[in-house]
Amino acid sequence: MSANLSAQNAYKQNTVSTASPGELTLMLYNGCLKFLHLAKKATQEKKIQAKNTNIQKAQAIIQELIVTLNMDYAISKNMLALYEYMNQRLMEANMLDDVAIIEEVEGLVTEFRDTWKEVIRINRQQQFGQGNSGQI
Repeated sequence: MSANLSAQNAYKQNTVSTASPGELTLMLYNGCLKFLHLAKKATQEKKIQAKNTNIQKAQAIIQELIVTLNMDYAISKNMLALYEYMNQRLMEANMLDDVAIIEEVEGLVTEFRDTWKEVIRINRQQQFGQGNSGQI
């Protein structure tokens, strides 16, 4: 079991260390969605500590997305406002034990993630031609 876990950790480490900046952003969105899902489940099961921990992990990812925004682009100001909104809503969800708020943020993060996936796909298409259009 320990060797299997060690191999999984090595694979994850290699995946992160060889990922492009775009792929890293996609990983952040996916991680955020994972923690939001866990927070929602913990809230429904009245597991307050697990809810708190997972909301805080999702907020840490949103904070990282904020820090990495390139403010040279006008759209970044809009993204910043949405990230700050999501962060505020997660604070409310944590205080109020509100699954609906978590689901609202989950929807926004899903839209960001899906848009980002499309950007990566289009970028790859332009970079490598039409042959890799279905892969991410």
